[in-house]
Amino acid sequence: MSPTSETLTAERILEATEEVLRRHGPAKATVVDVARALGVSHGSVYRHFRTKAALREAVTKRWLDRTSETLSAITADQTRTPPDRLRDWLAALLDAKRRKAGLDPELFATYRVLAGENGPAVGEHIDDLTGQLTSIIEAGVESGAFAAAPDPATAARTVFQATARFHDPAYADEWSRPEADADFTALLDLLLRGLRAA
Repeated sequence: MSPTSETLTAERILEATEEVLRRHGPAKATVVDVARALGVSHGSVYRHFRTKAALREAVTKRWLDRTSETLSAITADQTRTPPDRLRDWLAALLDAKRRKAGLDPELFATYRVLAGENGPAVGEHIDDLTGQLTSIIEAGVESGAFAAAPDPATAARTVFQATARFHDPAYADEWSRPEADADFTALLDLLLRGLRAA
């Protein structure tokens, strides 16, 4: 089936946009390039995404949502203790970012640029992630695994900020350093001791 004979959906446009961004980078990629990759007119793309900025924001959100979905499964996993969930959640976040940076460096570099352009999408993503962390910490307080103070939302923001070196794309060059895993483990141990402290 040719691209033009398939139904043009927002998802197909986003997939093509990722390919175009990978190939051309954010500075050179255009809506016309996306339309050409799909075998449609650029007007067809604009029927789904009213502006180039809207298309770029949707691509950024799609990328960020993939990470959120993976982490939400850990957040909801009641078979793990809250300390194990917290440790696994933070390890999964680092692993997801490392994989994106290592397996597809061109697209990762592009998303660093796009994330800088899309404050609302990134802000929503951070709110979602800190909300997940809050849920894990609340479960820890309820079970007695974590101390009641500070309140779970404040603790979640603090944990997120304290671990930024291991998930913020600005630190991507540090994720492959030989000492990164040991530093990450030491930080998690320290954070968990702090959460457990009365």
